[in-house]
Amino acid sequence: MNADGRTRINRTPAWTALAAHRDELGEVRLRDLFDADPGRGTGYVLRVGDLYVDYSKHLVTDETLRLLRELAAAADVFGLRDAMFRGEKINTTEDRAVLHTALRAPRDAVIEVDGENVVP
Repeated sequence: MNADGRTRINRTPAWTALAAHRDELGEVRLRDLFDADPGRGTGYVLRVGDLYVDYSKHLVTDETLRLLRELAAAADVFGLRDAMFRGEKINTTEDRAVLHTALRAPRDAVIEVDGENVVP
């Protein structure tokens, strides 16, 4: 268990399933993936605004993506993200909020931690 009572991510069924999947892909070559899916070069890309991510040239399959989503759910990534934006103390090692959002926020933004605006 972690300090916050959460199960360590590497001890979850989602982690175990992803590790087994990694082992299954051990003999797969990237060329095999492109041969099996000629549209892979356009299907495994993500575009958000000016950001373009091409992960087609990695050993990633639809199953890999499904398992990664399960791992994210097991780790409560979205819940922790939301807690971070609310200024909650999610850094359990130091018992404090993580202030990444405050560092990147506009100067007129208000992000409160313990009742105090922490935007620099």
